[in-house]
Amino acid sequence: MGKDELVSGFILELRRGTVVLAVLARLKSPTYGYQLIKELADTGIAIEANTLYPLLRRLESQGLLESSWNTDGAKPRKYYVTTDLGNEVLKELRKHWKEVSTSMNDMLGTNVT
Repeated sequence: MGKDELVSGFILELRRGTVVLAVLARLKSPTYGYQLIKELADTGIAIEANTLYPLLRRLESQGLLESSWNTDGAKPRKYYVTTDLGNEVLKELRKHWKEVSTSMNDMLGTNVT
């Protein structure tokens, strides 16, 4: 296995954990899937629909999100928003993220290239 394959694999592992945090952070107000994909991409977190929708369903089944259909427009859309439990989990994840980020920044130094 070459360096590029190794790096790609490690980047994928890092992204898997951070995407949940990003999704919970972005769904403080009701948002539909395609809009969420665009918002995440605008912040530098690219995610494909075939990755996002199963994640949204899983987070909903875990009680972290709730969904509702809006049929007022020309196209029905399913909107997702964090639940109280989702907000509590997000709060804990943010705390842990800050601790890990601080530790890693200290370990890696500020001039990482």
